[in-house]
Amino acid sequence: MGLKPLHDRIIVRAAQAEETTRGGIIIPDTAKEKPMQGEIIAVGQGKVSEDGKITALQVKVGDKVLYGKYAGTEVSVDGEELLIMRESDVFAIID
Repeated sequence: MGLKPLHDRIIVRAAQAEETTRGGIIIPDTAKEKPMQGEIIAVGQGKVSEDGKITALQVKVGDKVLYGKYAGTEVSVDGEELLIMRESDVFAIID
């Protein structure tokens, strides 16, 4: 991958949208909801404070996270759809 996030930004690979309901009904592409969880594949160095100190991020590569429905910016790298967002857009880490 040719992307390296800066400062407090992270790159997330979104989870795949559900193909069927619990009852077995197939969901068409037009009705699928955007997933709000994914896996972090790259992180920046950390947030830079006004005095120049770097505060390390709480998330790391490989963490599975929950984020807001409209969080981040969608980008396509080597045919793969990814999200670039700030660490503050992440609500929680999934254990």
